[in-house]
Order: sequence, then structure tokens, then C-alpha cells
Amino acid sequence: MHSHSIDQWTHDHVFLGSRHDRHERRTWFVVGLTAAMMVGEIVVGWLSGSMALLADGWHMATHAAALGIAALAYLFARRQASNSHFTFGTGKFGDLAAFSSAIILSIIAVQIAYESAVRLLHPVPIAYGEAITVAALGLVVNLASAWLLRDDHDHHHGHDHGDHAHRHHHHDNNLRAAYVHVMADAATSILAIAALLVAMYAQWVWADPVVGIIGSLVIASWAYGLLRASGAVLLDVNADKNLEMVIRDRLETNGDRVTDLHLWQVGPGHRAAVISMVSDHPLPPATYKRRFDGLRGLSHVTIEVETCPHAHA
Repeated sequence: MHSHSIDQWTHDHVFLGSRHDRHERRTWFVVGLTAAMMVGEIVVGWLSGSMALLADGWHMATHAAALGIAALAYLFARRQASNSHFTFGTGKFGDLAAFSSAIILSIIAVQIAYESAVRLLHPVPIAYGEAITVAALGLVVNLASAWLLRDDHDHHHGHDHGDHAHRHHHHDNNLRAAYVHVMADAATSILAIAALLVAMYAQWVWADPVVGIIGSLVIASWAYGLLRASGAVLLDVNADKNLEMVIRDRLETNGDRVTDLHLWQVGPGHRAAVISMVSDHPLPPATYKRRFDGLRGLSHVTIEVETCPHAHA
């Protein structure tokens, strides 16, 4: 009889994204860039009495706060990755941060829409040159930030192992949330520059607030997409039906049947599965687990096998 220490059978629950450290570093860099831009705009705006600079500076503060949430989520997830209090690790912290960021984005969209509607009903004089300069400056910072936060490792394509070819999404919703924040700001800067140029040369004062309303709708749609994606992970929605089919195909052989299958995301690129099976001739769970060799993204599997009732008869 072999004796084994309990440590030989235990395993960790570190389900962080494959590029967690890279994404964390880049997010902190963008937080610094945004904060520096924010401070610069507020200081120069206050010294020069420019309302446009001041307003954009405080607007930048909202984005800096949201990006800060993303960066802190990366930091906390990494530092607490081995903390046993988190049953399935800290991989979902990014999704929690993304959900929070999406709510902040929604509030920004409502604020822009409200201010635009007020401007449409009660036009105010615009210092065009100053406003265009601020928008252009903001655009440069946001495009640089967007380049840093681009996710060039979005997903792996699955390999066809004689089963269904499948794809496992490796979306990091926390990085996506940070990216959407800077892209939302970049989009509003582009729209603002276009509207200000039209308003300045064609004297269409209404162009600026109308474009503001359009911009708020674009931001709202991005926020909604982010809420759905991160909310689905937080609520353990099974977003990978292809992987579920592959699992069933590999297990249901020689009369074996899967009676219950729970598949959910525990971190970017990491899935967990709890599977119940019935079999006429049950094999050890480890034998069934070996059938998943080569399935990328399946990081934590629990299998229970029962003898089929009619096998006793």
C-alpha cells in the first residue's frame, strides 16, 4: 500500500490571465499619464481662467479614477492569488472592476447627454480656439493610452482533436474596461473637434451639443456591452457552449452519460467544470480527466462517476 502526503494531491487556484503582469504595468502607466494630464489641465485652466481646460481636467479625473480601479484590481488579484479565502482564486476581480467601470461610464454618458441637451436649449458662447486645443491635447493622450491598453492576445483558436473545433475566448474584461474608457474619451475628443470646426466656420452653434448627444449614445452602448460581458462572468453564465460540447463528446463513450455539467469562467482564459456521470463500468475519475488533454483553458475539473442503476440488475 502506498502512502502519500496530502500535499501531493492538493493544487493551487491561481486563475490569473496569461498576461496579467503586462496588463497591470500598462494600466498603471496609463493611470499616471491620465493623472498628469488631469493635473496639468486643472492647474493651467485655473491660472488662465479657462473653463474649457478646467472642465476637461475634472472630466479626466473621472477617467483616472476608473482606470485606477482597473489597476488596483490587477494589484489585488495578484497579491491575493494564493489566499485560500477565495474559493476559486482571484481571477474574477478584474470582472468586478470592469462592472464598476461600466457603471461609471454609464454615468459619464448621462452627464454628457444632459449637459449637451442644456447647451442645445440654452446656447453659450464658445472659445473655439481654446476648446479645439484642449480636445486635440486630450486626443493625443487618449490615443497613446489606447495603444498601450490594446489587447493583442484576445483569444486562442482551439485545435481540432477529432472532436468539434472550438475557440476559447481569453478576454480580459478589466483591460477591456480600461481600453473602453480611453477610447470613449478619444471618441468624444474627435467628435468635439469636428463639431467645433463646423460650429466655428459654418456658425452652426447647435452642432457641438448635437454631437455631444451622439457621443453619449456611443459611450452608453460601449458601457452596456461591458456590463453584459463582465456581469455574465460574475454571475457564472456559461459563455462557452462549444467547449461544453467538446467535453460531452469526449466523456460520452461506451454508453457513459453526462448527467450534470457546470462550466464557468474563474479568470481570463480559465474555465472550471463540475461534472456528474453515470456508467455501466465506472472508471477512476483521473481516467476521464485525461480525455481533456490538449483542451486549452480548462483549468479546474471535478468529476464524480456513479454506477448506472440498471447495471446492478
